[in-house]
This record gives sequence, structure tokens and C-alpha cells, in this order.
Amino acid sequence: MIPQLFVEKIDLGDGRSITIETGRLAKQADGSVVVRMGDTMILATAVSARSANPAVDFLPLTVDYREKFAAAGRFPGGFFKREARPSDSEVLTMRLVDRVLRPLFPDDYHAETQVMIQLMSHDEEVMPDALAGLAASAALAVSDIPFYNLISEVRVARIDGKFVINPSRTELEKSDIDMMIGASLDSVAMVEGEMKEISEAEMVEAIKFAHEAIKVQIQAQLRLQAAFGKKEIRTYEGEKENEEIYKKVKAAAYDKIYNIAKVGSAKHERSAAFAEVKEEVKALFTEEELAADGDLVSKYFYKTNKEAVRNVVLELGVRLDGRKTTDIRPIWCEIDYLPRVHGSSLFTRGETQALATVTLGTSREANQIDSPSEQGEEKFYLHYNFPPFSTGEAKPLRGTSRREVGHGNLAQRALKNMIPADCPYTIRIVSEVLESNGSSSMATVCAGTMALMDAGVQMVKPVSGIAMGLITDGEKFAVLSDILGDEDHLGDMDFKVTGTADGITACQMDIKIDGLRYDIMEQALGQAREGRLHILGKLTETIAAPRADVKAHAPKIITRTIPGNFIGALIGPGGKVIQELQKATGTTIVINEVDEQGVIEILGTDPAGIEAVLAKIKSITFKPQMGEAYEVKVIKMLDFGAVVEYTSAPGNEVLLHVSELAWERTENVTDVVNMGDVFEVKYLGVDPKTKKEKVSRKALLQRPPREDKKE
Repeated sequence: MIPQLFVEKIDLGDGRSITIETGRLAKQADGSVVVRMGDTMILATAVSARSANPAVDFLPLTVDYREKFAAAGRFPGGFFKREARPSDSEVLTMRLVDRVLRPLFPDDYHAETQVMIQLMSHDEEVMPDALAGLAASAALAVSDIPFYNLISEVRVARIDGKFVINPSRTELEKSDIDMMIGASLDSVAMVEGEMKEISEAEMVEAIKFAHEAIKVQIQAQLRLQAAFGKKEIRTYEGEKENEEIYKKVKAAAYDKIYNIAKVGSAKHERSAAFAEVKEEVKALFTEEELAADGDLVSKYFYKTNKEAVRNVVLELGVRLDGRKTTDIRPIWCEIDYLPRVHGSSLFTRGETQALATVTLGTSREANQIDSPSEQGEEKFYLHYNFPPFSTGEAKPLRGTSRREVGHGNLAQRALKNMIPADCPYTIRIVSEVLESNGSSSMATVCAGTMALMDAGVQMVKPVSGIAMGLITDGEKFAVLSDILGDEDHLGDMDFKVTGTADGITACQMDIKIDGLRYDIMEQALGQAREGRLHILGKLTETIAAPRADVKAHAPKIITRTIPGNFIGALIGPGGKVIQELQKATGTTIVINEVDEQGVIEILGTDPAGIEAVLAKIKSITFKPQMGEAYEVKVIKMLDFGAVVEYTSAPGNEVLLHVSELAWERTENVTDVVNMGDVFEVKYLGVDPKTKKEKVSRKALLQRPPREDKKE
């Protein structure tokens, strides 16, 4: 029997629509839906364990997003032809959804929960990542999992001054804004995207526009939930509580923590002081009490610590390290730190430090993108590494984390639009985070800017970034510039903004509370601009403009375009010509065929080697013009003429027939020219009789006067 299908439609108002259906697929999951837009179809499922591990004091939520190659009618790459580890783009989509969902589960819900989202059919005109948040929330909406505040996510673009929801990839290329916004009915929870130097007011306008579209999508989920029959939310065992222990811990710790927080201190000094207070609190309990309720003592100490630190900020305007809310930590910068890399810089802000390197290469080094929803390449990309020693910890290394992928992507988006469109290089930036107490992704943006300029990349404008925080009790609030790691952990917002002196280039915002007011967001953006410009000033004090050229040991790249019919001659049989040329000149030569033209990239550190390659290209593509004069050199003597070589195009030879040597009758070629002689000839085109090219020396000589005939 075919199961009953429940469907809701979302009208985007421009002829496009999205449908959400449930009741047909994956019915053993706690909740499952199929979201469709055009021919793109996404299956989302939600499953949560019926009981939680008592030792777990957090929500073990896993959000997984995968794109099936069959969805686009393609085979996976690699030997096994099977989808394997997630791509960076899949990881970024997982993070987008996770960051909105996670804060909206009940604080005391700790059951293992898994949301799986799969791209099952792909329409090239529909970008699936913009539908993943809607699908995840809808799957939770039709389940009995405790998730009360439904959400959705949309992409917003601005094309010719008009905002568009969920544009196609083609439309997005024309846009100056590419933002993903996640929100509930009453509150924006997540913003991430890139922009082409827009203002703070324009950014808020785009967020508001997206939020209105999200509200429509949430209403559709509520209708689907009602039609399907809203399930009774499952009961679960919440966290263990003990009011007496809480009061005892708070009474013993609050004032001490408050006094430590208001003084201002360095990270390790402060951590040691807090740890000492915690030991004093634990000493108030017997060993038996700690064995039974030690987890509650730790939990209530953290709760008291959070409350005291937040109140110091709200009541005194003083932060953990002694700064005021708008103060930026001390900054020092250095460029050219590593002698043999193509570009490098150190950026240190307070207790956060990033070392950035730039490597320059040809199009052969471009980052290849091959996923069901996108194919192409990146000629500018950034990788971010966050080793455990940067926070003074020892942890096993288990490959690139989702966090490293996300932070690297944010920094890449912040910088990429400031790389000139005509930059011939493939550019790779690597950021090594050496210390971290605050936003290392924003330190990466700053270090990346200086490293690019140190490498001689002609950036359009330098870019800086800052992380903003928020602490609010519902009435009073404080917006914090350049937040510490603890302020991120204990606060209500993490808002990263990057930009030039003229506008915003990228942002990432995560809200941990319901109902962030737009006036607070606007204040945060204004305060961020002031801080961003202060940091930008420090960068430009260190390096005011890009180096005029790349460094002596860095490769120079020259590009040339030749007619497509000459590509074979430059490559040679089996690649013989180009391989020998690279070996002889110490260069790397890359040839790409574009629109029936050969685009040649020559990469090398020796100018003489590059010049030799250019000379060879000129020689191969040399084509003399009718009636023009050219300098030639005799390279071979024959009875009926001389073989000459164009001096401007070595290797291009032509026969200079004995009849074209001089106006006078020439008996012997050697009477006029000899080996090694250099002179000019006129190009006469192709001889219609011999079908061979013809040149003349005598055509450039004055013809002697004719002698009158004797009668």
C-alpha cells in the first residue's frame, strides 16, 4: 500500500517554489522529509536516542550533509568510484546547519542526535546548500524530538540593486552579495557570507530581507507539522539538579570570581586564579559528597563563573583582561619573516598569533573542485591550521577538522575579491595559528593581507578583520570589540566582520540567544567598523602597499597568447620541444587552450630563462608579412642560393634564391653573400609556382639604371 503523502508548498514570489513532503521515505527515522526546488531534491532525516549517557553533559549532535554523484548523473572520482570522506563544500554546509540548530535544542537535552541530509537529485539552476537548513528543521518538525523553535536558512544575493532569495549559481556570479542567513520566526541566529565592499546599513537590509523569506518557510513547516499530525514530544530525563549545592557554590565563589574578573589579567594567570577558587569550593564538600555530586559542583561553579564575569562587564564595563568594551588589544606585525617563501607575515594581537605564507604558481596548481553540485577550480585559496599547542594543549592530530575548514573558508572569502582579476598566478595562503585567545580566523585575514602584499601580489585594497561579542541580560547589553576566547565562550554572540576601508568583504555571525534586536546588530557593526579600521592602520604601518614585484627567489610569471594552430609546434612530438625547452631554461611552461587560442604561462626565477622561452615562442609563431623587410643571417650556402634565418625568429629559415641576390647577374652565390653574413630581405609571400615562401635581397637595393641600346 502506498503511504499517505503530506506536502506543503512555499511560493518564492517570482515563479519559483519549494515543496516539502513527508510520509513516503525513511519512515523508520524519527522524522524525514524531502525538500524539492526545481529538479533538486534533498532527503533529510532526524534520529535521536531514547536515553542519554549520564556522563555526557552536552548535546552530542551530528549534522551530516552529503551530495550523491548519481544526483548529477556523474561517477565519483578516484579508483574505487565511491563517495568517501566529505568534501570541503559538504563540511561547510554541515557547519551552516549545525550552527543554527544546536543552540535551539533544550539546554538539558543530552541524547545522541543525528541529522542527515542527502542531495538525491541535482538541478544545475538550484544551489542545494540553501535548502539544507530548511530540510533539517522540517525533519525535526515532524518528529517527536524536543526541538521547539523551528528555523530555516536562505541565501540572499543582490543583483542590479535588487535582493534575490536562493539565486542560481549563474545569477550569483552577477551579485555583489552572497550571504546565508539562518533564523527562527523571531530571531536571526546565523549569518555567513561574502560581499564586494558593502556598507553596514546594506548588510542589515539584506539580513532583514532574508529573515522575511525565512518566516514564510517556517510557516510552511508549521502547516506540514499540523497536517501530518504533530507528534507528542518525547519525555526525557533532564540534568540532575540540586538547589542547595548551587546556593553553597555560588555563595562561596561568586564574590571571589567577580573580584578576579574586575582586576584584569592574562589568560594563564586568570585561569590559575579561577582554578584556585574552584579548589577552595570543592574543599567545602566531603569526599563522599564529591563522589556523589562532584559533577554538580563543577557545573554550578561554571554557572557562577559565567554569571560573575558577565556581570562585571554589564555593571562595570570592565573585561577579563582589563579592557573597556571598545578597546582593541595591542598589535604588532612583521613581514618577510621567512626568508625563502614567496611571501610571509606575522600578525599578533594580544594572545593570538598567526603566521601566514603565500606561494605563487601556475594554473596547474589551481585547487580542483569536483562535486555533484559544482565543478571548476580556484586560483586563489587559503588553508588554515589550528594545532593544539596554540592553546597550550596536547591533543592527537586527526586530520583537518570541520572548524579548520570553516575558518579557512571565511578568511578566503574575506580576501578573494581583493585579488586582481588579471593576476596571472595561482595563489595559496597557509595560515599557521601559533597562539590563540580570541579570533584566529580574523588574525588569519590580517596576516594573509600582509603576506600577499609582501609577496608582490597587487591587492586592490588591504583587508582587516575583527571579532565582536555581546553580553546581555535581556535589558542591559554590552557589545565587545576584539573578543577573548573566554568572552566568546561565556558571551551571547560571536560576530566576525572583515573589510577594506571602504566596505565589508565577509562576515560570520553566530547568536546564542533568542531575539537579537536589530539595533544591537547595527551597533555591533558600527563598533566593528571602528575596530576594523584601527587594525587596518596597524597593517598599513607595517606594509603600506604591495611590493612592486615578486621577490628575487620567487617565480615570475609571464603569459602569452598564441593562435591555436601553433600549440602542437610548441609542444612537439610527444612533448619533446616543450620538455627540452623547460630543461634548458629552468622554467615551467603550462599551455591551456581557451577559445581556440593557446594561453601560455611561463614560470621561472631566472629572467634569462624566461626570455629564452619567449624567444622560442616568437620563433615558432613568427609569420612574416607581405612587403615587410626583415633582418636575416646566412646559415647555409647552396649552388642556387643561400638559406637564411630570420634573426628575430631563430629557427625560421627561408631560401634566398640566387636570382634575388642582386640586380646584376650572379654567377656564384659567394660573389654576393657568405656564411654568417647579416642583411635585410623583403618578404614576397608564397611563390605561386613553387608554393614556397620567397624573399629578395635585391628588392631592397636601388636598381641600377639601364644602358641605352646601341642602334
